[in-house]
Amino acid sequence: MREAAVSEQRPEIPDKLYFRIGEVSRLAGIKPYVLRFWETEFSSLGPKKSGKGHRLYRRKDVELVLEIKRLLYEKRYTIEGARKYLETRPREVSTKTPEAAARTTGRSQGDLFRNPAPVLDEIRKELTAILELLG
Repeated sequence: MREAAVSEQRPEIPDKLYFRIGEVSRLAGIKPYVLRFWETEFSSLGPKKSGKGHRLYRRKDVELVLEIKRLLYEKRYTIEGARKYLETRPREVSTKTPEAAARTTGRSQGDLFRNPAPVLDEIRKELTAILELLG
């Protein structure tokens, strides 16, 4: 019965820049003190602090909290195991459209196709980094 309660669908994250600890707590279904503890255990989870010292989580922090919760509660990882998994998992692969890539690189879409060498160099570097991670 416990497993059915734990394996709920991921909540929809509102489209905001920052979330306070109470909002993240409600979204993830965990207590604020658990979030504060996870900040000490997972170096990649580090919310900004407001001028008054309030924790301000970004969207990627909220997604990380949900992933940590999934690893610990559903997959039954230990904290150490979850930490190692998060450190060694591959980065997300870019699925940018040519238009989005052009905005990111500052080049026009036509430039990307006329002179692909800089883009190919970047892809080569990313693939080399992935190969190094895989051993």
